[in-house]
Amino acid sequence: MHNTDTRRASRLVVAQAIAMLVIAGPAALLGWRIARDVLIGGSAATLGSAVFALWVFGAYRAQEPGRLVARFYGGELAKILTVATVFGLAVAWLEDINPVAVFGAFLIVQVLPPLLANRIAR
Repeated sequence: MHNTDTRRASRLVVAQAIAMLVIAGPAALLGWRIARDVLIGGSAATLGSAVFALWVFGAYRAQEPGRLVARFYGGELAKILTVATVFGLAVAWLEDINPVAVFGAFLIVQVLPPLLANRIAR
């Protein structure tokens, strides 16, 4: 079961990375800054999911099922901190950031791949 869950989590992170690149392509038609901001937002979502997956599924032991809930909470906290760090660094370093592109890409990359994965799995 652990291998199946790990594979699913890995596929989701890969799907998020692909979605980010797919969105950045057309965004580049609007200018390189928009594409950059889309990549920042998509990276925040993808990195957050990767951190969560590593936290929850890394060094997992089935003998301690009670700790799994704590791992999920810890993973979610690490994910939130990762996303906040990416957004914070972007705002601190870039003066011309487009919040619609950043947060729009974040939402699309965060929500769309899991929705599609659930529909395809049915």
